[in-house]
Amino acid sequence: MELSLSIPALLFPAISLTMLAYNARYLAIAGLIRQLHKQFVETEDSPLKRQIDSLRKRLDIIKNMQATAIISFLLAAITMFLIYVELMVWANIVFGISLVFLMVSLILSLIEVQLSTKALGIQLSNMER
Repeated sequence: MELSLSIPALLFPAISLTMLAYNARYLAIAGLIRQLHKQFVETEDSPLKRQIDSLRKRLDIIKNMQATAIISFLLAAITMFLIYVELMVWANIVFGISLVFLMVSLILSLIEVQLSTKALGIQLSNMER
């Protein structure tokens, strides 16, 4: 397959939108952590501690999601440069690595969504009691 400038350029809007979504998740969790921390300081409630620990794990996953997406974005830009200077073998290798990082980011996103859904399920079951 012939790699042209337009192929890695197609990743730019996709990765940018992904980064916006990841950032929104990060900001939502950061706000929730601050809120729960305030409640925990006031009550020292054990379930709140478990929620805060779960949010810490999710925050780490989101950090890694963002990092791998950024690396993918950077490698796509490097691919375009390599195509521009006509180093096609390297361009193909770097573009393949870029796609791998994008897939890792999406897998991490799936894991974080599963953890988020599980946490919401626990919240709902606590309210049903």
